[in-house]
Amino acid sequence: MTKEGQYLVVHQTRDHEPTDYENLLGDGLERAYAQGAQEPAEIVQALNAACVPSPGGKPWTEELFISEMKRLGA
Repeated sequence: MTKEGQYLVVHQTRDHEPTDYENLLGDGLERAYAQGAQEPAEIVQALNAACVPSPGGKPWTEELFISEMKRLGA
């Protein structure tokens, strides 16, 4: 909530529409969490199993996942 009592919707704070890559990654993350993944290793395993593309097209690793989440501001 803001000081004025109004709610801030997360989508109001983004500076661009999500890219196709961001949408694919978001969908993959939602599926991973729905399957019970909680730890980076479990998330990475789910992303790789679902063939969610990573930067550079290489398989996801924990280090790459954490780095990409930081880059995207998650």
